[in-house]
Amino acid sequence: MSENLIVPTMAEMLAQGKQPEVLFWVGCAGSFDDRAKKITKAFVRILNRANVSFAVLGTEESCTGDPAKRAGNEFLFQMQAMMNIEVLNAYEAKKIVTACPHCFNTLKNEYPELGGKYEVVHHTEFLKSLLDDGRLTIEGGQFKGKRITFHDPCYLGRANNVYEAPRDLILKLDAELVEMKRSKANGLCCGAGGAQMFKDAEPGNKEVNIERTEDALETKPEIIAAGCPFCNTMMTDGIKNKEKEGEVKVMDIAELIANAQDL
Repeated sequence: MSENLIVPTMAEMLAQGKQPEVLFWVGCAGSFDDRAKKITKAFVRILNRANVSFAVLGTEESCTGDPAKRAGNEFLFQMQAMMNIEVLNAYEAKKIVTACPHCFNTLKNEYPELGGKYEVVHHTEFLKSLLDDGRLTIEGGQFKGKRITFHDPCYLGRANNVYEAPRDLILKLDAELVEMKRSKANGLCCGAGGAQMFKDAEPGNKEVNIERTEDALETKPEIIAAGCPFCNTMMTDGIKNKEKEGEVKVMDIAELIANAQDL
């Protein structure tokens, strides 16, 4: 992509004596996974459009330690967390926004006891606040009247009770929000959480992501909206398994908004 995205680092900001409004925590998926990089870019385009002063840590950002902790390696988690907290505190970070519910949950709920206390928001919450404050406007555009179902990420929904922000954004697109039978507090995991993303499946007769994709397809959606890079991967794999690639798209909320805006 040759587009010119403006992404300052905290180090550059500090050199200019500036403190950004928010620190955008990109996360491992958003940095390295080719599909998730598109979500990162979409979110940055929205931040640029809304004139939000933000910065990233760049090479100073390390994994939050979520997969290590979920897989049972508390020692590795604490090492990774302490390194990140040292960097964040050195930059006097106050407010962090991230497009990954795993990073969101870990930074918000598990860093404070290790000395990392920040205001942490998920990108759907932040986008909603931009809309509420009039800093961002969206029209439905290409999504007007489209059937969109939203898959609740475990660490956004059940772990942190964020259900409305992503749905409000879908409704703002003038789309038709169709709910799965299992949604919100009764949602079903995509199958990637708890470091399952990185290990082989256990014995059984069906993959969790296939089961969840079937839930989504029951709503006859044109788009499955996600708010997590891992969920995005799992639902995309499910769509491929069901041979519905031409019919159903899997898109992050940030991508929906960026596309509606032609950003």
